[in-house]
Amino acid sequence: METELSTSLGVEHAIFGFTPFPAVAAALTRAGGFGVLGAVRYTAPDDLRRDLDWMAKHTDGKPYGLDVVMPAKAAEAPGNKTLTEAEVEALIPEGHRHFVDEVLARHDVPGLPEGEASGWRITGWMEQVARGQLDVAFDYPIRLLANALGSPPADVVARAHDLGIRVAALAGSARHARHHADAGIDVVVAQGYEAGGHTGEIATMVLTPEVVDAVDPLPVLAAGGIGSGRQIAAALALGAQGVWLGSLWLTTTEADLHSRALTAKLLAAGSGDTVRSRALTGKPARQLRTVWTDAWDDPAGPGPLPMPLQGLLVAEAVSRIQKYEVAPLLGTPVGQIVGRMTTERSVRQILDELTREFETAVDRVNRIAGRDR
Repeated sequence: METELSTSLGVEHAIFGFTPFPAVAAALTRAGGFGVLGAVRYTAPDDLRRDLDWMAKHTDGKPYGLDVVMPAKAAEAPGNKTLTEAEVEALIPEGHRHFVDEVLARHDVPGLPEGEASGWRITGWMEQVARGQLDVAFDYPIRLLANALGSPPADVVARAHDLGIRVAALAGSARHARHHADAGIDVVVAQGYEAGGHTGEIATMVLTPEVVDAVDPLPVLAAGGIGSGRQIAAALALGAQGVWLGSLWLTTTEADLHSRALTAKLLAAGSGDTVRSRALTGKPARQLRTVWTDAWDDPAGPGPLPMPLQGLLVAEAVSRIQKYEVAPLLGTPVGQIVGRMTTERSVRQILDELTREFETAVDRVNRIAGRDR
């Protein structure tokens, strides 16, 4: 499953896998794909350095990348002063804090033990934290830097290019994709409506060829609702040079969700059991539909705050929900492909299945085209 992009990166299969788990990213790379480690949860530089050290030792010298969440603009106060996390958090209205407390109280969610900090912080949505992550990452042989919130600032793109690192950015429309191309981005990820996490409103089948045409000759990766070899073949037929898969790895044996209850919910969920909600970060993000997302989407409630306020507001609450596995509230970002995630398998088993299905799909199309005659 080679394309011009995968060949230039030294990758056997044009399958790019985004994941927050180092073990999954490393397994993807070892199996012939391209593992991309999500950095947003690393609020301490030493933690990221530790896991990148581990990645370097467990990827057999094969290529891998890093995904950051860097807003186009930092949160600012009048006078263009960049706000600290504490200053941003002080902007959260008390009414929203009371709403969070009420939802948790209705479901008897215990508090965190005294002295235990929230393990789920969205400080990574803030530019200064993402820059700290990059200061660490640029010491390692990453081959691709991806930004989930569009084009990184120009100085970050230049710094990556100086180190021989390609830069990718996610786009939900052809207009966004053209902006990325103008900003010097090397790879555009066309992320459709079906995808987990932050998405736009255009479906992958429509979006991919639009983005391919908009940024030609830049390579495009298709993302959103892709979880089979047949779908990969369709993405390449639409002009993509590979696929960007994220949700599919959440139920792998290498994933570390720290919650059997959450894994069970994912394995039982159908493709209609997700919702695009601003409950998690303040921007529309596809996730499992839960009582928690319903509460934030209820017109009778206060409604989510803009990014990064919402992420800071709900950080401790999400940690409590996850720690105590409060089933009605327990969720995670995941795409509509969750309906295919019915069993726990290893990364290699999934990659092998994807490549076999891809070959079968291509053979079928060749027969239709009469190329086997």
